[in-house]
Amino acid sequence: MKWNLRHLRVFLAVTRHSSVSRAAAECNLSQPAVTQAMAKLERELGQPLFHHQAQGLFATPAGKLLALRVKRALERIDEAAAPISPRLSQTATRAQLEALIALRERENFTLAARHLGLAQPTVHRAVAALESEARRPLFERSAMGLRSSRAARALADAARLAFAELDQAVMELAELEGREAGEIVIGALPLSRSSILARAIIAFRRDRPRIAIRIAEGRYDDLLTGLRRGDIDFLLGALRDPVPIGDVVQEALFEDDVILVAGPQNPILSRADLTLDDLAALPWVVARRATPTRQIFDQLFAGRAAPDSVVETGSLVLMRQLLRESDHIGIVSGLQVASEIDLGLLCALPLQPKDGRRMIGLTSRSGWIPAGAQRALISEISRAVRQRSY
Repeated sequence: MKWNLRHLRVFLAVTRHSSVSRAAAECNLSQPAVTQAMAKLERELGQPLFHHQAQGLFATPAGKLLALRVKRALERIDEAAAPISPRLSQTATRAQLEALIALRERENFTLAARHLGLAQPTVHRAVAALESEARRPLFERSAMGLRSSRAARALADAARLAFAELDQAVMELAELEGREAGEIVIGALPLSRSSILARAIIAFRRDRPRIAIRIAEGRYDDLLTGLRRGDIDFLLGALRDPVPIGDVVQEALFEDDVILVAGPQNPILSRADLTLDDLAALPWVVARRATPTRQIFDQLFAGRAAPDSVVETGSLVLMRQLLRESDHIGIVSGLQVASEIDLGLLCALPLQPKDGRRMIGLTSRSGWIPAGAQRALISEISRAVRQRSY
């Protein structure tokens, strides 16, 4: 839904005052304009937002729910816009903010316009209107392209989070009427994709078969960026210690053992007196740097000669193939390879890390309020964790 930010501000004024006339005075509009704006908003949402009584207009349950989300969304925009211009939060439109977001991401008007499906002059005018209100450029022009200012980045990031908040409002309003709408986006790290998440989604689908679910995959840093910008609702996977940044929170679900494994034909498996020096002489397949599994690998060889032959990868498929078809040693989540070990396709080494545990859980934005469907899916994830087999 393409929200009209001005109408949302009028809506909040009406909910505060329970009065069209007082809202009109606050927003510098005529009473008919306020009435028309509220009627249009109710038509777009397909449900009443106010009870019309002799004493005034009082928010319905849908109106109260929407007011909470709208207030949170507009506060984000207001806070980021205030240092740029005192009027910018009142004059900026959704189209202008969407153009700002696209240009901040792509640093090129042509690419930004293509992403939005608009003509380049349209995007240029939208950004120019913001810069005119700000009375200063929001982007630095150079031969290399465009570079957003700190203020532009802050406003673009705040707008993304505001739009995510409004998307949650759509989901909640649909639930209020017994409908399903919206999309849940999960940033899933490898362990969650291979074991927990599938069972949770299957259970979730029994009650909510039409809620769209999108799984975002990639490097942890990229997923964390998507979470902080509002593109991802929450992350599921290995937690970081310490918490990577102050605007996210982590919730532990369970501990996972990180183990050393090899292919069943690897001669090292016959060594009962295996030492770390023996392992250091072998080729290894390890996780990417700065991951919890890689940290355990680094700690394993801290203060001693580390392996010289190392393949670094985030692909569990590649790791499994290298282990099965060569003498490589791997370090990996025990849950991720439990099936292969049971089938004899991989084997745990007789020597294991003394402190090979990592915490698995959820990461979300600080202050995030999940919608009902999001809470239900998180509940199913917790249930899948409790029911998992070790």
